[in-house]
Amino acid sequence: MMVPGLDFMLVTRLAVMKGRAVALQATLGIATGVAAWGIAGFFGIRTLFIAAPWLYLTLKIGGGLYLITIGAKLLINSWKKEATADATTPHAEQRSNSFFAGLLTNLANPKAPIFTSSLFAASMPQHAPIYLGLACVASMFMIAIAWFACVAMLLSLDRVSAIFLKNRRWIDRCAGITFMGLGVRFVTERTPA
Repeated sequence: MMVPGLDFMLVTRLAVMKGRAVALQATLGIATGVAAWGIAGFFGIRTLFIAAPWLYLTLKIGGGLYLITIGAKLLINSWKKEATADATTPHAEQRSNSFFAGLLTNLANPKAPIFTSSLFAASMPQHAPIYLGLACVASMFMIAIAWFACVAMLLSLDRVSAIFLKNRRWIDRCAGITFMGLGVRFVTERTPA
């Protein structure tokens, strides 16, 4: 969880640009995605991807295209004058959208199912009871909530966010390029046979 990646970048940006409540909603979306991958990992997504490699390829390309789209929007908007849409969007709508942004960002990462299924394959006994797998998934969910909530709380502090807000355009540009770069990588990366 602590390795900076797409989820970390999303929470960081939202905490600084939109505030604590919006970043915490994204945190809940990310943790929901983590739980979904955890459940899928426990119940054998790795086996499914081996049996039907086109499913992994579909996830990888779809996730990559989603990240390219998000990155392009960030990059394009970073060159515009200060957006007024943020001021006119109701806070409830921003929080709702940030939940789905967190969820989709996590689900769009094709490395997540491979990592999760590998984690279960390496650490769980062969015939693990369902309650043990679900306990692991609950732990993953809680760790995601705890980590990203800490990130959201720290980065939404006035002193910290003031530094980031001064550099908003550059943050958006870096985030946009990173999202697009990872998206292109996911779409073009060769799938191991």
